[in-house]
Amino acid sequence: MIRDLHTVIAYLKWLPKTFHLHGIHSPFIFNLEKKVLRGISKDSIKSELLSYQKSLLNNNKTITVRDYGYGSRVFNSEKRAVRRIVKVAGATQKRRLLLQRLVHHFRPSETLELGTSLGLATTALAIENKSIVTSIEGCRETAAEAQKNIRTGPYQNVTIICDTFENGIKSLNHKTFDLIYFDGNHSKKATLAYFQKLLPTVNKKTVWIFDDIHWSPGMTQAWEEIKGNKNVTATVDCFWFGMVFFRPEQAKEDFYIRL
Repeated sequence: MIRDLHTVIAYLKWLPKTFHLHGIHSPFIFNLEKKVLRGISKDSIKSELLSYQKSLLNNNKTITVRDYGYGSRVFNSEKRAVRRIVKVAGATQKRRLLLQRLVHHFRPSETLELGTSLGLATTALAIENKSIVTSIEGCRETAAEAQKNIRTGPYQNVTIICDTFENGIKSLNHKTFDLIYFDGNHSKKATLAYFQKLLPTVNKKTVWIFDDIHWSPGMTQAWEEIKGNKNVTATVDCFWFGMVFFRPEQAKEDFYIRL
């Protein structure tokens, strides 16, 4: 209840800060909003991602889910039906298409995802691009189910690591990732810890995407600290997710964009 109330209040505070194309003076951000945030994905992409989602909605399996993060607002049991997870907790088609366009726009060589779940967002990061996608998932049964389903589609560029985020990040040995999608363990402490651990891997082309930045008071606080980090030169707050850039040529500025 507190988290839900926080989200409402955070939205009312965020809304007046938003603006559209005419209010953006950065060519980089202007281009990002016009071509990506308000862009349109190809019909073939939409169809493929929907096909993967439908395969999970038709899955009658029940798995035991271990939450390493803040927990779920919906489920009160570790036993969860795959189709129910997809229906109430999976990434929406709109969000998946946005992720796909972001990857297509920035063309990262290496992509990292923290929080595979059943692979809905993972497939969006991997479809129609040459990026090598590494995804870390802490729950063994969830990771196994995602791996099984992803292998049946055109996503051979995906590797799923079943481990805690902390151990998974350590195993990567400071490997450089051009794009990182943070979508798990929605707590302030954990989010800031992963931010600091991965900071040495950034370059001027790096883009980080944080999901659910106003999901709870702690996540909003973490987002504010990230925005204030001296290495961060620009951020984009779309309320449900935020993007972070480390471009030295970019004047430091925080953008609020309503989609």
